Amino acid sequence: MRQPLYGPEQAQGIWVYLEQQGGQLEGVSLELLAKARELADETSAELTGVLLGDGVKALAKDAGAHGVNRVFVAEDPELEQYRTAPYARVVAGLVAKHKPDIFLLGATPDGRDLAGRLAVRLRTGLTADCTNLALEDGTGLLLGEVTGFGGGILATIKCEQHRPQMATVRPGVFAAGAPDESRKASIRRVKVALAPEDSRVEVLERVIEEGVDLTRSKVIVAGGRGTRGDFSLLEELAELLDGDVGATRVAVDEGWIGRDRQIGQTGFATRPALAIVCGISGAMHFTVGVEKAETVIAINSDPEAEIFEHADYGVADDLFKVLKPLVDEIKQAQAK
Repeated sequence: MRQPLYGPEQAQGIWVYLEQQGGQLEGVSLELLAKARELADETSAELTGVLLGDGVKALAKDAGAHGVNRVFVAEDPELEQYRTAPYARVVAGLVAKHKPDIFLLGATPDGRDLAGRLAVRLRTGLTADCTNLALEDGTGLLLGEVTGFGGGILATIKCEQHRPQMATVRPGVFAAGAPDESRKASIRRVKVALAPEDSRVEVLERVIEEGVDLTRSKVIVAGGRGTRGDFSLLEELAELLDGDVGATRVAVDEGWIGRDRQIGQTGFATRPALAIVCGISGAMHFTVGVEKAETVIAINSDPEAEIFEHADYGVADDLFKVLKPLVDEIKQAQAK
């Protein structure tokens, strides 16, 4: 790797990229602020938010209520919609000037795109799709926890010499904190100076698909290979419990269910009150997506399935034999 723009001796503070859409901060940004505030408190570091858009200054107040000490606000019509070139130019310029120690972004489509471009421009590393963040004892280095090699390995990654230490975190990994309106952030307006080449791409239309948000679900009924593509009973059970249906990557790749239902390292990290997982073996790349659930009930025909190691309650039986009477029993109870 090339020499970084600056080293550890010049770096200070923790930054969070404040992704916004439709006049609101994205949920993942609020989640990151809660974790970043925790990390900042450990080291008495200043917590900074970076907010780009057009007419978004009011959102800086929301960031302040969630623990940010200051917010850099860059407003310009060219920044109304996310585009890689102008956003990367503005943010990279801020980082090069102010030299943060840690920079966190959400692992959303836009966040991932921006993080990758920034890592190249800033000549630093990037730990992607983290499932946890911590500071190393003694050094204060950022430790990013990720799963790899098909979910069989849990790795901790750190960036010792290059700055900023960058990481992206999937939505739902951390819980957003409650806002405290008494908290105020200082707002620093940023002069936006773009180059002609930053405007070569024009956004003609932005389509946001409306789908389920599993990171907010209180009850999830998830299915895997053991469903053999039949999610009908899972859907019925989820509806009875006022919940949502989730799935493993295998089920999604097979086309049995939409990708917006995927849970795990390559899907969503969830934190429901109840997760009922059906026909799922329990590989790490899935379980990281439900490890924050309050209660996990596993149903699997294999009594040696790894999923039982992660469950509060387990039923070693065919999921269809279990779900059908369970659905019938709930229907009878709700009819009374």
